[in-house]
Amino acid sequence: MPGYQIDKSLWGGEKVFDALLDDVRKRRQEFEDQKYISQDIIESFRKIGVYRAMVPASQGGDERSPMEFLQMVEAMAAADGSAGWVASFGMSPAYLAALPPETVEKVWADSPDVVFAGGIFPLQPAKKVPGGYIVNGRWKFGSGSMGASLIGVGIQPDSGDALPRMAVMPAEQVSIEPNWDVIGMVGTGSHDLVVKEVFVPEEWTFIRGGKPNIESSFFRYPSLAFAAQVLSVTTAGLAREALDVVQAMAAGRKSVTGAPNLGEREHVQIEIAKAEARLRAARAFFYQTTEDAWNTVLAGGKPSPEQTNLVRLAATHLTHDCAEVIRSTYEVTGMTGSYNDHPLSRVVRDSMMCTQHAFMGAITLKNAGAMFFGHDPLPGYL
Repeated sequence: MPGYQIDKSLWGGEKVFDALLDDVRKRRQEFEDQKYISQDIIESFRKIGVYRAMVPASQGGDERSPMEFLQMVEAMAAADGSAGWVASFGMSPAYLAALPPETVEKVWADSPDVVFAGGIFPLQPAKKVPGGYIVNGRWKFGSGSMGASLIGVGIQPDSGDALPRMAVMPAEQVSIEPNWDVIGMVGTGSHDLVVKEVFVPEEWTFIRGGKPNIESSFFRYPSLAFAAQVLSVTTAGLAREALDVVQAMAAGRKSVTGAPNLGEREHVQIEIAKAEARLRAARAFFYQTTEDAWNTVLAGGKPSPEQTNLVRLAATHLTHDCAEVIRSTYEVTGMTGSYNDHPLSRVVRDSMMCTQHAFMGAITLKNAGAMFFGHDPLPGYL
């Protein structure tokens, strides 16, 4: 795949990883029809190390770098946007590490391959009782929850927390209401989560974006910025897929109107050249900021607010530029790409969902711009 880098030896080896991508690609319609990623694919994610990738070696994990994980998600998203989105939640140790140390030990006591999903908003009031909280409520956007063993939900106890607190519980204590009826990323299974009168011990709650309580280089990387990156990079995979699809169409027959095939049309050649440049430039910015921040971590430091700001800006920029790349590839195909069973149709719809996520919204550009002028960003940005 042009302009594409991933060390497949980190993910079960080339043969295993490519076979998984082929399987995912062939089953895209299945995921969309049922509105979640099938459990055997989740198990394949486990086997290749998606869920232990960011777990510390002290807990049996692989301790991959942010760059390595992001490249894996990008490759998975090229096969299917929803599968890439769900695989991205292998970054969950960035959140779970904020649990108390004794709870962290329990999370990965049996295996580092723990599948965690959750819904944070809308935050729901939680009644404080001796030893913990009584949790009730409904939460939106529980992506990947159908295949999770642990689920977290956002609560707002009367404790004055500036950032959302999450209550973690076994998946069997959560009801999943299958109401994910949207334009794209349908296979993510981002259904509503419903909890009724569940007691969650205090030690099974944490502040999202809170200070990690376990040592690992990864936990010095900005967690909220990484949470945005793993979602935004799915659009890079989708954009790569869109360009590959259009370039492959050049070998097809001439148009029914008698026009030359795509690869022979001058305006298509120009648009695809511009799209390739746009994707590669956005990816370069994205991965450069990742590498700069990670190098600071490897040197024993912590990325500065300025570095974190660039990571956030690059993530938003990647999402919107890749969406434009996809739109331009779709346009040059004319009516051919308009059919629902055409690969580009799904890619376009999935990319539209990516741009709607709050992590990639215009507010992130506002925060980035404010920091360039020496102003503080809104809470939760850094």
